[in-house]
Amino acid sequence: MGKKIAVPLTNEFEDSEFTEPAKAYKEAGHEVVVIENQKGATITGKHGTKVQVDLSIDEAKPEDFDALFIPGGFSPDILRADDRFVAFAKAFMDDMKPVFAICHGPQLLITAETLKGRDATGYKSIVVDLKNAGANFHDTEVFVCKNQLVTSRTPDDIPAFNRESLKLLGA
Repeated sequence: MGKKIAVPLTNEFEDSEFTEPAKAYKEAGHEVVVIENQKGATITGKHGTKVQVDLSIDEAKPEDFDALFIPGGFSPDILRADDRFVAFAKAFMDDMKPVFAICHGPQLLITAETLKGRDATGYKSIVVDLKNAGANFHDTEVFVCKNQLVTSRTPDDIPAFNRESLKLLGA
């Protein structure tokens, strides 16, 4: 049975970090639900990919989802300024549901104050932020922490990121 994956996303996301994992999840039979401020709105990636929003953050409830996927780019930095998205992400970490964050994706988890004592990786420019948030940083293509949190550094790491994410989803 496929899992329902929440994807908090807004403009300026890193295109391949959304499109490639989302495609892999869908091909494995999972449902990918894009969440932003306005249901039905169209958001645009850094390189022009257009994505339609499936659900507004005000309608989204963490308990309705099996996993959380946070693509990188500028999107996570924009979203972490909104307490609703921070609380949404925090709920998945607190409930130990699978969380997949690539590149700048962990920024949302940093603001949610959920990385203390956790093992993670991320894009080079957020390494100090990860360490300051209490995370144990690992410079590796993918890191799986407590069989729950999957993090990767860059688009080059997407194959490893997808492989480990799909393992946690049971696909």
